[in-house]
Amino acid sequence: NVRPVRTLPGVRGAFAGVDLIVVRENTEDLYSGIEHQIAPGVVESVKVITARASRRIAEYAFQLARRERRRKVVAIHKANIMKLSDGLFLACARQVALRYPRIKYEELIVDNACMQLVRRPAEFDVLVLENLYGDIVSDLCAGLVGGLGLVPGANVGKRHALFEAVHGTAPDIAGKNLANPLAAIMSGAKLLRHVGQKQAAGRIERAVERLLRQGRVRTRDLGGRATTRAVTEGLIALLH
Repeated sequence: NVRPVRTLPGVRGAFAGVDLIVVRENTEDLYSGIEHQIAPGVVESVKVITARASRRIAEYAFQLARRERRRKVVAIHKANIMKLSDGLFLACARQVALRYPRIKYEELIVDNACMQLVRRPAEFDVLVLENLYGDIVSDLCAGLVGGLGLVPGANVGKRHALFEAVHGTAPDIAGKNLANPLAAIMSGAKLLRHVGQKQAAGRIERAVERLLRQGRVRTRDLGGRATTRAVTEGLIALLH
């Protein structure tokens, strides 16, 4: 799961110059859904971490960093407490890092990483995390640049890829013409770039930036009053 997070023009955020990528493993960890009750009032959840998935996500993070000309990959973990599971994840990340000597490799405990992200986010480049940490930290990162309505996402495999906004379905505003469509639209641009349509992707991304820079048409999450339709129509007008 890949979630690029960057400061966009015309959007007031806590920081300027944020430009990082969250790379999240999304097939295992506590999200494997293996839970059971072992006694009345006592529930156990199983955290599954495998060397195969850990090496795969670390390899993807370093390949992405090299492709995007990024300078650093940070592995985020809790191996000081979960010595076996997170320890395995770290061991795999370290093995992969050895094959990319030109890319700086660092490690941060997840709670410290959260503190550093809200103090000095511009110092981060590519973050690689297990499933649960990646879910939480990517939302934190979205908050640095204006919220979930501005962050695209992609689930990328060897043969298939699925592109979606980082935010959820927001059922409380479903059908009310209130949702910010930009994260979904930018996810579509990422899809186009993935299939080789770089020119089309660039046109959409530049139009989004122009729309935000103008500041006239914004949904409520960005401090405006525009509807989903109005933002979409404004973006289409900029594409013509």
